[in-house]
Amino acid sequence: MTVVSRIQSLPIGRMLKFACVGFAGFFVDTGSLALLHHWIGLDPYTARIISIALAIFTTWRLNRSVTFGRSETGQVSEGARYYGVAIVTALINFAIYSGVLLTWPIVWPVAAAIMATAVTMFMSYFGYSKLVFQR
Repeated sequence: MTVVSRIQSLPIGRMLKFACVGFAGFFVDTGSLALLHHWIGLDPYTARIISIALAIFTTWRLNRSVTFGRSETGQVSEGARYYGVAIVTALINFAIYSGVLLTWPIVWPVAAAIMATAVTMFMSYFGYSKLVFQR
């Protein structure tokens, strides 16, 4: 039995599964943000755009296999809808992130990402469950 099938067989709610996938995406986002900004030297805004893109791809694949299951459409259509929702919430996330950094320049970029992600998590869940993986 694979790890994914074990997780799917657990008697936990979809929101909890979504949160677990979200944590994985969050670690991809913040880990790649820290790597790109602090180690490679990209500015925090460019680094965040790249880290968000990596996190979106990660969470799409995990939400598809762990949280919601496949949609009734093909992967191209599903991926387009997923990225549509993700881009809208990412723009809001990025606006909050930028606002925090511009208002309080002393804040570490990863801390600003945490704040922005906390705000947009529920919007993402609603969008994915109603617009992407709805049965």
